[in-house]
Amino acid sequence: MVTAVTSFGRSGLSDWLVQRVSGVILLAWFLCVGASLLGGVDYASWKAMFEHTAMKIFTLLAILSLAAHAWIGMWSVGTDYLTQRLMGPVGNVLRLAFQIACSLVVFVYVIWGIQILWG
Repeated sequence: MVTAVTSFGRSGLSDWLVQRVSGVILLAWFLCVGASLLGGVDYASWKAMFEHTAMKIFTLLAILSLAAHAWIGMWSVGTDYLTQRLMGPVGNVLRLAFQIACSLVVFVYVIWGIQILWG
């Protein structure tokens, strides 16, 4: 039996909402960065764009949104496909290992992104 303890928002509705809001934030960030790339970009203009505090905060929000979006997605994949019913007795162990690995990767990426952004 899968419990909601390991999900992000502890309910399906809140997880769904976090997925949609984080997706919109990521879309807005990619459109913003993509629009700046249309006219061509060099290192100086790229660096100048990310020196503004507003862009740093927007990028930090995008990094956190990506982490939340990835965690909910990978948790859903793990609980849907790594089950004892489908994988046999090792299904629960595989799911736990998968969730631990995913959480470690997401955590490292968030810390790495913050370090690059504000470092």
